[in-house]
Amino acid sequence: MSGADSPWRRIACLGPEGTFTEEALLSEPDLAVAELVLCPTIGAALAAAAGGETDAAFVPLENSIEGSISATLDWLVFGEPLLAQREVVLDIHLHLAARPGSALGDVTAVYSYPPALAQCREFLAAHLPAATERATDSTADAARRVAREPGAAAVAPLAAVKRYGLDVLVPDIEDRPGNQTRFLLVAPRTIPAPTGHDRTLLVCFQHENRPGSLLEILSQFAARRLNLTRLVSRPTKQALGEHCFVIEVEGHVADEVLGDCLRELHANLEALRFLGSYPVAGAHAEQRRAEGDERRAAAGRWLAELRGRIAGG
Repeated sequence: MSGADSPWRRIACLGPEGTFTEEALLSEPDLAVAELVLCPTIGAALAAAAGGETDAAFVPLENSIEGSISATLDWLVFGEPLLAQREVVLDIHLHLAARPGSALGDVTAVYSYPPALAQCREFLAAHLPAATERATDSTADAARRVAREPGAAAVAPLAAVKRYGLDVLVPDIEDRPGNQTRFLLVAPRTIPAPTGHDRTLLVCFQHENRPGSLLEILSQFAARRLNLTRLVSRPTKQALGEHCFVIEVEGHVADEVLGDCLRELHANLEALRFLGSYPVAGAHAEQRRAEGDERRAAAGRWLAELRGRIAGG
């Protein structure tokens, strides 16, 4: 889709310049031509989309090392309705950076976004055990602050290191190889058309927390052979021990089998919140979609041939 045809003219995302969120967004050609509204927090970006100040928001959802990004997940679960439009997966490389001329031994404080600090927990414990960890609103915000503070270092992406004039002290300090973050483009109302390789995101709220209640939810998917790709519990913020369940399942709300499952869940749960059906990202996503199209076409030909044998047809 060209920039002229894209419905996403203004997109809110986490700033300042140089965040991983901005990098992931700019990797999508039709999103890269939009006007970016850089926000100080994830919540501010989501609020901009929910309030109509922007057409959409682009936010991190989960990291392969640290799991869910709670600021995003809690807004989607409890905030004003927003629906996932697509996902983008970005390889994450974190660098320890400081003002030019600094050395590792000079560092007394390390700034970064808390999930980024957590992704480097082992490195920081081994190499900077005495340094104070200080939370910032984003990895780029950490780089911007460190540019003004001697003796401090940032855990930041390379784009932010360059943007704020820092030097890399140690590259690639994440604790595990293959570090990736998944991002979502979210917007009010719109549900993308099915592609043949989609996921649907839901929140299930129980009537009460009792033995077997989660099993009853999961059995609806199992009975229809629907594959769950993610299950996360979140506190309902009503009382200690009360949780809702965030579920990602393969398929699209337009699919008959998944639609039947959602109908049953809606009828039997206290509440079912639909957070969108959207195309799956990944190196093999397009191939999977093409294979799905061919399987459906072949199934259609098979069914038409059978119906053609009906007597008197």
